[in-house]
Amino acid sequence: MPNESRFTYSGERLRELVAAALAHAKRLGASACECDVSEGYGVSVTVRKGAVDTLEHNRDKALGVSVYLGERPHVRRGHASTSDFSAAALEQTVAAAVAIARHTAEDDCAGLPEPELLAGDMPDLDLFHPWHLETEDAIEIARRCEAAAFALSPKIRNSEGATISVQHSQFVFGNSLGFMAGFPTSRHAIWCSLIAEDKGLMQRDDWYSAARERRAVADPEALGRYAGARALARLGARKIRTCQAPVLFEAPVASRLIGAFVAAASGGNLYRKSSFLVDSLGKQVFSPLVSIEERPLEPRGLASSPFDEEGVATQTRSVVREGILEGYFLGCYSARKLGMRSTGSAGGHHNLVTRKSGGAGPDFAGMLKTMRRGLLVTELLGHGVNLVTGDYSHGAAGYWVENGEIAYPVEEITIAGNLREILRGVIAIGSDTLVRGAQRCGSILVENMTIAGD
Repeated sequence: MPNESRFTYSGERLRELVAAALAHAKRLGASACECDVSEGYGVSVTVRKGAVDTLEHNRDKALGVSVYLGERPHVRRGHASTSDFSAAALEQTVAAAVAIARHTAEDDCAGLPEPELLAGDMPDLDLFHPWHLETEDAIEIARRCEAAAFALSPKIRNSEGATISVQHSQFVFGNSLGFMAGFPTSRHAIWCSLIAEDKGLMQRDDWYSAARERRAVADPEALGRYAGARALARLGARKIRTCQAPVLFEAPVASRLIGAFVAAASGGNLYRKSSFLVDSLGKQVFSPLVSIEERPLEPRGLASSPFDEEGVATQTRSVVREGILEGYFLGCYSARKLGMRSTGSAGGHHNLVTRKSGGAGPDFAGMLKTMRRGLLVTELLGHGVNLVTGDYSHGAAGYWVENGEIAYPVEEITIAGNLREILRGVIAIGSDTLVRGAQRCGSILVENMTIAGD
């Protein structure tokens, strides 16, 4: 394992701990067992108005074990965890999991994955790029980021802070079927939020960048200036009258729209019948312009992994093809509940890429021109999605667009509709792709929504 000198434990030691937990579970009579051991370290600094606001050094570790008693359909499950890696604590944790399992109800869908689903090949996805940033250097980077924003204009009057976070972790997961694997990862991020003021009225905005490797994180001064420019652009925001109009979701908020779809297409909501996408496989759920792929094996991807949290192999797959839903997001438990097979989605999805079917869409300026007149949404407020009915309502802020150009900022509005119609009403997807986490998409233009204002 490269560059692991700042981890407390070697990868081999983590494997030994997993093996010890599995062996002890077997001695106590468990029919099956799985164990995850992890540790992490890093630093996070927030500077506000040039002074250190928060400074956190973290070094964490955890061991979690799940045991199963009996065979399907008569399976009982127990789980326990600890942050103590001593032999005595490990044995006590396993014993606690077994004791819990003996008192839980039988569940005909509980248990380890089917052996044929477990990952075999383990490609190196290049996910570990350590950045051993000293505290003083982290503070200086955050100060530079914030100072670049303040230098833009005297109207930048205040700050919610500039934050830099550098995190490293490693884990090993194993189960009693003979699966054992793990790897180290890194994630580095910079964030800045500014407050602009003019004539006693204030507006705020922010920007954020994250990547596995240091050189892929945005330049701190450039990020600070961009965050400051966004705050300045919102000064003079107006209310607008209630209307029906096209809505363009800027890339950061477009990912939240896709996130609502993911939640509705996830196993837990599906088997509980708490999703408007129940029994929707093979049906048109998006506009034909929309295709969505899951790409878990991309090198340096922020959500890349050769296997999910159950050890099931991940694979590149089509989730939506030209608007047709081709796959759900299922772990083993939800898959059994639905009479299906796991999609390697235990713990979440991996590098979900939303794109225009058949090729690249317009850039951001092109998306504004495509809309011509309507609302550009740059911020969503609150949680306004009912996954059962698909009803969608969010507080929002952004800009009114006329003749394909931004006319003025708007605030104190609500956008509303139903996700069934919203997803089918997508008329353009931008090439202004933003990568911050497990989702990757550009701006999304919806043909028509209700905009509630004055």
